[in-house]
Amino acid sequence: MAFDVARIRGLFPALGDGWIHFDGAAGMLVPEQVASAVSTAMRAPVSGPGGAFPASQRAESIVAAARRAVADLVGGEPEGVVLGPSASVLLSRLVDAMSDRWTLGDEVVVSRLDEPANIAPWQRAAKRVGANVRWGEIDIETCELPAWQYESLVSARTKAVAITCASGSVGTRPDVPTVVEFAKRVGATVVVDATYAAPFVPLDINALGADVVVVSAQAWGGPAVGALVFREPELLERLPSASLEPNVRGPARLELGPHAYPLLAGLIASIDYLAGLDDAASGSRRERLVTSLGSAKSYHAGLLAQLSTELRALPNVMVIGDAMRRIPALAFAIADRKAPEVAEYLAAQGLCAFADEGTSGVFASLGVGEVGGAVRIGLAHYSNVFEVNQLVRVLEEFS
Repeated sequence: MAFDVARIRGLFPALGDGWIHFDGAAGMLVPEQVASAVSTAMRAPVSGPGGAFPASQRAESIVAAARRAVADLVGGEPEGVVLGPSASVLLSRLVDAMSDRWTLGDEVVVSRLDEPANIAPWQRAAKRVGANVRWGEIDIETCELPAWQYESLVSARTKAVAITCASGSVGTRPDVPTVVEFAKRVGATVVVDATYAAPFVPLDINALGADVVVVSAQAWGGPAVGALVFREPELLERLPSASLEPNVRGPARLELGPHAYPLLAGLIASIDYLAGLDDAASGSRRERLVTSLGSAKSYHAGLLAQLSTELRALPNVMVIGDAMRRIPALAFAIADRKAPEVAEYLAAQGLCAFADEGTSGVFASLGVGEVGGAVRIGLAHYSNVFEVNQLVRVLEEFS
């Protein structure tokens, strides 16, 4: 495996701003090849699909290539890839379609570990039809989401189970296949939010067993494009159509209005970028993605272990959670200091990080708001040991 972080850093012009970026919660910086792909597509003649002329055919080829790229990323089929402006928009559209057939007393299961974007649409749908929302609870010490609890959470009335593949707040990677196994016993549809996992671990929709996987390209430095991937494309035909066009088939049933073709070109380039993270990767794009993301996973595991160990050694610093399986994201609090104050100090020292007041999401469940909130640290492909050392040094001086 050859994860050369120095080479990877050279792919990001934005790193020339001189700041250290731990702001992964908002997505990674954009690689040069992605920006170039978007600008090139914007200068090319691209029209709407359905015409016999080159500009129209170019639009169709971009959409088809984008579906293939996302399918390669998650190990799915292009016929099951729905594209749209963001993961949140597509997820809301999916929930509206799924809940169209729910009735009073039906149930949906969500978790305290998930981001609000993967909870709120289900809550709204349940409220609209009189369904019940059940919650998967987290261990407040480790931030693990125990899979065994789902055996009793699901029932014959459970219509859907929504779960994250990885938390962007505390880094936890829950045991999704076991949750899926319990859900399938009662025939529930499982929707997995892989937004935060996709940049760091190889995804395989069939190994997960999920019915639908959600991803957002911004998480790995792509454009503002989201995707739903259906493990069985036939499921799309059983959902009510959201399209403005009559009699559409396949992914177009959940796509609304024209695509942003330049952004889709950037999406393709961003997945090609992921496939090249390991410069020794070879084979098909799918094979290169598995190799490259495996290398990224190993590299970031070591970097996260160093950061977590050194932060825990600092006086007054409390690292939140200690899950066994993680992506390179963590949160911490400092005794007698409010999170915005800490984030402002980090910014004054040239480090980008977000403060969370702890009043919503997983932090609210942990009571983080009572200690002044938490600072979120998200490592990226371009993060290195020097940057981790700088963060630890600055926090040591502050605390």
